[in-house]
Amino acid sequence: MFGKELILDLENCKSIKKKMLKDYVYKLCNLIDIERYGKCHIEWFGKPPFEGYSLFQFVTTSSITGHFTKTKAYINIFSCKDFNIEKIKKFSIHWFKADLNNVYCIRR
Repeated sequence: MFGKELILDLENCKSIKKKMLKDYVYKLCNLIDIERYGKCHIEWFGKPPFEGYSLFQFVTTSSITGHFTKTKAYINIFSCKDFNIEKIKKFSIHWFKADLNNVYCIRR
Protein backbone atom coordinates (compact mmCIF):
# COMPACT_ATOMS: atom_id res chain seq x y z
CA MET A 1 0.00 0.00 0.00
CA PHE A 2 1.37 3.41 -0.96
CA GLY A 3 -1.09 5.43 1.12
CA LYS A 4 -4.71 5.96 1.89
CA GLU A 5 -7.37 8.52 1.12
CA LEU A 6 -10.11 9.46 3.52
CA ILE A 7 -13.30 10.85 2.01
CA LEU A 8 -15.48 12.56 4.59
CA ASP A 9 -18.86 14.14 3.83
CA LEU A 10 -20.57 16.21 6.52
CA GLU A 11 -23.98 17.85 6.48
CA ASN A 12 -25.91 20.27 8.69
CA CYS A 13 -22.71 22.21 9.46
CA LYS A 14 -23.56 25.11 11.76
CA SER A 15 -21.21 27.71 10.29
CA ILE A 16 -18.47 27.71 7.69
CA LYS A 17 -16.16 30.71 7.44
CA LYS A 18 -12.73 31.17 5.80
CA LYS A 19 -10.83 31.68 9.09
CA MET A 20 -12.52 28.60 10.54
CA LEU A 21 -11.34 26.51 7.57
CA LYS A 22 -7.74 27.70 7.91
CA ASP A 23 -7.79 26.89 11.64
CA TYR A 24 -9.36 23.48 10.92
CA VAL A 25 -6.54 22.48 8.56
CA TYR A 26 -3.86 23.69 10.99
CA LYS A 27 -5.35 21.83 13.96
CA LEU A 28 -6.15 18.72 11.90
CA CYS A 29 -2.53 18.44 10.77
CA ASN A 30 -1.36 18.78 14.38
CA LEU A 31 -3.90 16.19 15.53
CA ILE A 32 -2.76 13.53 13.07
CA ASP A 33 0.90 14.60 13.10
CA ILE A 34 1.12 15.45 9.41
CA GLU A 35 3.40 18.33 8.43
CA ARG A 36 1.93 21.16 6.38
CA TYR A 37 3.93 22.36 3.38
CA GLY A 38 3.31 25.99 2.52
CA LYS A 39 0.17 27.92 3.20
CA CYS A 40 -3.43 26.77 3.01
CA HIS A 41 -5.19 28.08 -0.11
CA ILE A 42 -8.88 28.92 0.35
CA GLU A 43 -11.11 30.54 -2.26
CA TRP A 44 -14.84 31.29 -2.52
CA PHE A 45 -16.23 30.71 -6.00
CA GLY A 46 -18.89 28.99 -8.08
CA LYS A 47 -22.46 29.74 -9.07
CA PRO A 48 -25.56 29.03 -6.98
CA PRO A 49 -26.43 26.50 -5.78
CA PHE A 50 -22.85 25.19 -6.00
CA GLU A 51 -20.97 28.22 -4.68
CA GLY A 52 -18.76 27.91 -1.64
CA TYR A 53 -15.22 27.59 -0.38
CA SER A 54 -12.61 25.24 -1.77
CA LEU A 55 -9.36 24.64 0.05
CA PHE A 56 -6.06 22.99 -0.70
CA GLN A 57 -3.20 22.26 1.68
CA PHE A 58 -0.05 20.50 0.58
CA VAL A 59 1.34 18.26 3.30
CA THR A 60 4.79 16.68 3.13
CA THR A 61 3.14 13.31 2.52
CA SER A 62 0.50 14.49 -0.03
CA SER A 63 -2.53 16.81 0.40
CA ILE A 64 -5.75 17.83 2.11
CA THR A 65 -8.57 19.22 -0.02
CA GLY A 66 -12.06 20.34 0.81
CA HIS A 67 -15.15 21.83 -0.75
CA PHE A 68 -17.71 23.60 1.43
CA THR A 69 -21.18 25.00 0.90
CA LYS A 70 -22.98 26.96 3.61
CA THR A 71 -24.03 23.75 5.38
CA LYS A 72 -21.99 20.89 3.87
CA ALA A 73 -18.35 19.83 3.93
CA TYR A 74 -16.62 17.47 1.52
CA ILE A 75 -13.12 16.68 2.79
CA ASN A 76 -10.38 14.50 1.25
CA ILE A 77 -7.17 13.57 3.01
CA PHE A 78 -4.55 11.62 1.09
CA SER A 79 -1.26 10.61 2.66
CA CYS A 80 1.40 7.95 2.37
CA LYS A 81 1.83 8.41 6.14
CA ASP A 82 -0.78 6.47 8.10
CA PHE A 83 -3.44 8.41 10.01
CA ASN A 84 -6.25 7.61 12.42
CA ILE A 85 -9.61 7.76 10.62
CA GLU A 86 -11.68 7.79 13.82
CA LYS A 87 -9.74 10.77 15.21
CA ILE A 88 -10.32 12.74 12.03
CA LYS A 89 -13.99 11.81 11.87
CA LYS A 90 -14.69 12.81 15.50
CA PHE A 91 -12.63 15.99 15.26
CA SER A 92 -14.31 17.09 12.03
CA ILE A 93 -17.86 16.41 13.25
CA HIS A 94 -17.12 18.37 16.43
CA TRP A 95 -15.32 21.22 14.61
CA PHE A 96 -18.14 21.85 12.15
CA LYS A 97 -20.91 20.91 14.63
CA ALA A 98 -22.14 18.64 11.86
CA ASP A 99 -23.69 15.28 11.14
CA LEU A 100 -21.76 12.57 9.34
CA ASN A 101 -23.19 11.80 5.93
CA ASN A 102 -20.54 9.49 4.39
CA VAL A 103 -17.08 8.23 5.21
CA TYR A 104 -14.91 6.11 2.91
CA CYS A 105 -11.30 5.05 3.09
CA ILE A 106 -9.50 3.98 -0.06
CA ARG A 107 -6.21 2.15 0.23
CA ARG A 108 -3.93 3.01 -2.67
